[in-house]
Amino acid sequence: QVQLVESGGGLVQAGASLKLSCAASGRSFSNYAMGWFRQAPGKEREFVAAISWSGGATYYANSVKGRFTISRDNAKNTVCLQMNNLKPEDTAVYCCAARTLTINTIADEYTYWGQGTQVTVSS
Repeated sequence: QVQLVESGGGLVQAGASLKLSCAASGRSFSNYAMGWFRQAPGKEREFVAAISWSGGATYYANSVKGRFTISRDNAKNTVCLQMNNLKPEDTAVYCCAARTLTINTIADEYTYWGQGTQVTVSS
């Protein structure tokens, strides 16, 4: 069992930056690939970024590539999402998720989920 708690969301203006964190507790964090997903009101949940258990592999949605960076610190049981040059269309609830084995872009492939943190970007 893995428990995930996100933090770092907030209200910012377009062009600003935010750093989201996801703290994990429970079984060995380094066994899990981690992902960030987001869901805006009235829209389906969408993949944002993922990172392998070692941190050696990352993958990004095209909409955030070049602006967002996912990272992890297995010693601290945390995964972060650095978001730069935020746009109003980035407004959503952001959730981190964990799965064993390889990274994946499909939400249903993830076993454990956090409650999410709200990110609101004003124009």
